[in-house]
Amino acid sequence: MALVINNENERLQHRRAFLSHDLAGITVIAAIAAVGYFAFPDNLALLTRLITIALLVLSLDLVTGYCGVATLGHAALFGSGAYAAGILSAHYGINDPLLMMLAGIVAGALAGLLSGAIILRAHGLPQLVLSIALIHLFHEFANKASSWTGGSDGLSGIAPDPVFGLFEFDLYGHTAFFFGMALLLVVFVLLRLLVRSPFGMLCRAIKQDPLRIRAMGASPTAALIRMYVISGAVAGVGGALNAISTQVVGLDSLSFTQSAEALVMLVLGGAGSLFGALSGTAVFMLFEDTVSAANPFHWLTIVGVLLIAVVLFAPKGLYGTAASFIARRREERP
Repeated sequence: MALVINNENERLQHRRAFLSHDLAGITVIAAIAAVGYFAFPDNLALLTRLITIALLVLSLDLVTGYCGVATLGHAALFGSGAYAAGILSAHYGINDPLLMMLAGIVAGALAGLLSGAIILRAHGLPQLVLSIALIHLFHEFANKASSWTGGSDGLSGIAPDPVFGLFEFDLYGHTAFFFGMALLLVVFVLLRLLVRSPFGMLCRAIKQDPLRIRAMGASPTAALIRMYVISGAVAGVGGALNAISTQVVGLDSLSFTQSAEALVMLVLGGAGSLFGALSGTAVFMLFEDTVSAANPFHWLTIVGVLLIAVVLFAPKGLYGTAASFIARRREERP
């Protein structure tokens, strides 16, 4: 009886610790957003762009960081959401931001289902080859379907209505920023619940030992495809937000460069951690913006030096290394 009570107490303590950690993290995210709003009042477009890319990196973390799936084509999911939201507005005149967001989620999930079904047929380097092939196919399809996507000229004519009929998307980007921040916080909370759920733990176990999971009677492929669909939905949110905030969708949203940069941001912050995905995105994009403005000719060199330094001296990423250091210090305390 005493053992059962002790186990229950330990579970409650772990839940409280996780809850306090989540609340602290969400508070920090909201505080940073508030600081960014007041620090960059004339550059809210950059912060909104950061939010859209953060959603893409979070979606990539689900399949790469938590499931161990190698991919360089995740922008296909992001671009699918962007084009779905844009086409709904430009061609069908449906300008409600929430309906456009729903279209982006559905399109991203479907793109995730298709990508997962193809990529998961291979492992390791062949997965990377398949993902690269897929991103090029998505890109070329969008380029050829110019009557719907605008081709190389981009899809314009997107005119989202005010959010809830009250908050118009102004030229200064206030509504887009707050709308994006609300979406990011909601998605982040849902993903924290997901990765701690039995399904999330199953995906982590598949990453560590898929043979053992298969021997236990579970299907690693089915679980990974479900996670890919969820990842696609998250990326679709980012793509739809990008279409709504910029009111244009270009082929760059389906580019290989977009996928590669998302992976770089994930490694920079620390794969397998949602906080790492957010921190890597913020550090990379803000550092890139600052350095490119200060030195337009050699900023790529400076960014490259930063990435090399992080990989060599902080292999777990900025957030992952900091979290490991803090955990060791706590264990060393008497």
